[in-house]
Amino acid sequence: MSELLQGPLLRQRFAELDAFLREHQPLWREKPFTARRLGWEPAHPALAAWLRRRSLEQAEAAHNHPERLDAPAPFPQLAARAAQLAALGELPAAAPQPLPAQFSVDVPGRKWQQIDAFARRLQFRAPPRHWLDWCAGKGHLGRRLAHAGTPLTCLEYDAALVADGQRLSERLALPARHRIQDVLAGDAAAQLDAGHTPVALHACGELHVRLLELASRKGCRQLAVAPCCYNRIASEHYRPLSQPARDSALPLSRDDLRLPLAETVTAGARVRRQRDRSMARRLAFDLLQRELRGVDDYLPMPSLAPAWLDKPFAAYCRELAALRDLPEPGERDWAALEAAGWQRLAEVRNLELVRGLFRRPLELWLLLDRALYLEEQGYRVRLGSFCDYHLTPRNILLLAERD
Repeated sequence: MSELLQGPLLRQRFAELDAFLREHQPLWREKPFTARRLGWEPAHPALAAWLRRRSLEQAEAAHNHPERLDAPAPFPQLAARAAQLAALGELPAAAPQPLPAQFSVDVPGRKWQQIDAFARRLQFRAPPRHWLDWCAGKGHLGRRLAHAGTPLTCLEYDAALVADGQRLSERLALPARHRIQDVLAGDAAAQLDAGHTPVALHACGELHVRLLELASRKGCRQLAVAPCCYNRIASEHYRPLSQPARDSALPLSRDDLRLPLAETVTAGARVRRQRDRSMARRLAFDLLQRELRGVDDYLPMPSLAPAWLDKPFAAYCRELAALRDLPEPGERDWAALEAAGWQRLAEVRNLELVRGLFRRPLELWLLLDRALYLEEQGYRVRLGSFCDYHLTPRNILLLAERD
């Protein structure tokens, strides 16, 4: 099934993913972090017990590839079906183009690799006449595309990035205009016209949805989008774009939309250690707050500054209890409570491997909603990967063009 999705395959794969996600909602909707016992555990006691016995290190080793885990049923069957449904071919790439070193100045190596891989996949039937870099930052992607002299417009909300981008383009003598623009504002439509080829690399949530809507309305013949951060939406619930998604009985909350982003492909060891310590403390405090309140329910906590991790654990708990107007915890075995938090973290991470099987299927469901929407607007759409997953997990590119 590792092929580009286009034509009738778009609708067919969407229907298969939709059925899979609807059938197994109990396995991916509930979060182990907030629920001490998950609703699916009584139906699959062997799998639940096996996962709860595993260590944190074992969970981390399987995190990015849960489908490889040799776990009790129904895990292997679910993993095989999820992998089958999420399989996607790679878009053909143009030959590498040697560019002067100035083009990648100030661009981190990994980001430049993403930009170059994205740019090499933009093979349209007609050569673009004017690139439009949407949510451009300093315009590194736009300059990579416009290196041969094709006109370029870069839209960006941050005035400092616009100024820096204009200087970089002028230094390379490129015909580029960098403009300050809130792409969600009512006047954003005036920045597009039918002669533009809009591109967006990792524009978040409503930002890339806005581009799809405006570009199709303005008559742009070509566009290329690699979406990111599907949960960055203003409403509490997802607004389907295409008719098949509107017809689906799969309502999605903003919280559900975070699932495809739950990976740690690029986090460094120090960041992971700090994240684990923070989560273990929160899980230990969760046990404490349930006792203090006499209510066996999760209590949302505010975001805490990193300095909170420098506090002794007892002070951390007392101050957090005071912050949430909970009773004073009193004296107790703080070391045992902290150890229970680490144990819970191991269980949570291992139980999350079940949810992890649905990360890519849900992401592809969302991407196909966008592809089918563009098809409804008269575009011929191709959906495929543009780079290796380890370079960026958000490695799927949507290419659309119409006559």
